[in-house]
Amino acid sequence: METKHSDIAILYNSNSGNTRMVAEALERALAGDGTQAAVVEITAESVAQAAEAAAAADAVLVGFWCDKGSCTDEVAQVLSGLSGKRVFLFGTAGFGGAPAYFERILSAVRTKLPEDATYLGGAMCQGKMGQGVLARYEAMLAEKPGDAHITSMIDNFHAALGHPDEADLAAIVRAARVAL
Repeated sequence: METKHSDIAILYNSNSGNTRMVAEALERALAGDGTQAAVVEITAESVAQAAEAAAAADAVLVGFWCDKGSCTDEVAQVLSGLSGKRVFLFGTAGFGGAPAYFERILSAVRTKLPEDATYLGGAMCQGKMGQGVLARYEAMLAEKPGDAHITSMIDNFHAALGHPDEADLAAIVRAARVAL
């Protein structure tokens, strides 16, 4: 199958829909700017398709959800194939907080890029988590009643429910536009 050339490829992996939401906002914004983007969701079955879209693009925007401080193996596999490409990273994480936290995650994901890829920058935002996470936190609190750290994790879970919001999406779109 021949892949049509596109100025931009938006490749993303989304566990709960947060990163998909960011990818869609980027696609809409770029289309509004007159830039056509090839969009591929990265799954175990679509790694080759994502690689084809990246090969046909001048710049690649790669989105991920934070998995233990980095990205999933599928995203890492796609990133490792971006030799010579200009790359912008975007992601979502259940915990919000300080920009330094997001920067640590972006740095960890950036190490998956080949040395000759040009890192254009990256941006992240908080994203809502699944109810299973809350259940796990509540079970932890039941074992350690009053634990301040676990209580803060539960508070963060509730704070994350409204994310990504319009401000989050606008900030990542702005960062991508500047980087490109």
